[in-house]
Amino acid sequence: MKVLVLFDLERPPKPEETFTARALEEARDRQMEADVLRGLSRLRHEVEVLPVFEDVRPIVDKVEHWGPDVVFNMVESFYGYRVNETNIPALLELLNVHYTGASPESLLLCKDKSLAKKVLSYHHIPVARFVVSRRHHPLRRLRRFTFPAFVKPVGEESSDGISQASFAPGEEEALARARFVHENFKTDALIEEYIDGREIYVSVLGNQRLRVFPPRELYFGKVPDDAPKFATAKAKWDMGYRERWEIDNRPAADLPPKVLEKLARVARRVYRALRIRGFGRIDIRLTPQEEIVVMEANPNPSLARYDDFAESAIAAGVKYDALIQRILRLA
Repeated sequence: MKVLVLFDLERPPKPEETFTARALEEARDRQMEADVLRGLSRLRHEVEVLPVFEDVRPIVDKVEHWGPDVVFNMVESFYGYRVNETNIPALLELLNVHYTGASPESLLLCKDKSLAKKVLSYHHIPVARFVVSRRHHPLRRLRRFTFPAFVKPVGEESSDGISQASFAPGEEEALARARFVHENFKTDALIEEYIDGREIYVSVLGNQRLRVFPPRELYFGKVPDDAPKFATAKAKWDMGYRERWEIDNRPAADLPPKVLEKLARVARRVYRALRIRGFGRIDIRLTPQEEIVVMEANPNPSLARYDDFAESAIAAGVKYDALIQRILRLA
């Protein structure tokens, strides 16, 4: 197939700049794009690469004049703002071209974590109790709230805005962290009940017929047993920090069959309730009492070869190139 690969840049592309798999791999935080390009090459598709920053006209021109069979959409921001992510698939809808991954509707639902939680609650899917502190009308009190709390930006991704200070033992700390989110991220803050338990990631592939891959878990090797454990930005992306505290993503171990079945069932329900299509990852807390609490849903999660989604697929017998091909066919 003719495949147009789109991904976002944090700056305008330079006229002489090339975006080969090797160049992307050498760039910071571009492993996913490099892996996908190599997969498409091994699958012998005809590939064109188009970086996106602030101008949609090159996308329109490429679609109209080159005529791709499918657009492999890896754009997560536009003009440097992640809130604009939904507009790229919306443009592709208007151009009447097939594209991979989530629709604008699903991205709108999932990117606003408070809205997603309301939808899941309506469908009787367990989520942590929460309130929202609005940037222009910050909360001054947290009445009838169960502490400890966990505070994060409503619309950020990849654990941006999450640090050890996100864990709030009481009202004073929670409100202070919400103010920090308002001031530093210029957005609303989600204040939710902290759920103690295992951090489980469940990957789902499909549109109407869904395939749930084996769950993976974020392990905290050297973090003290009595310390709160959650995925901060450092715990996810700082390799030195991960090595120092023996933090690692691995297959979830020692889960009883009934728990595995329930995880898969809940993941499917979340996927459908939030209208995710193509592929997605559901982040779950599994309490010591084996209760499942959905923390958030991630449409279009990372497809880097050694990230959780691809590793889960490989554990289910779906090799990386076959996964890329399947995502293309689901477009």
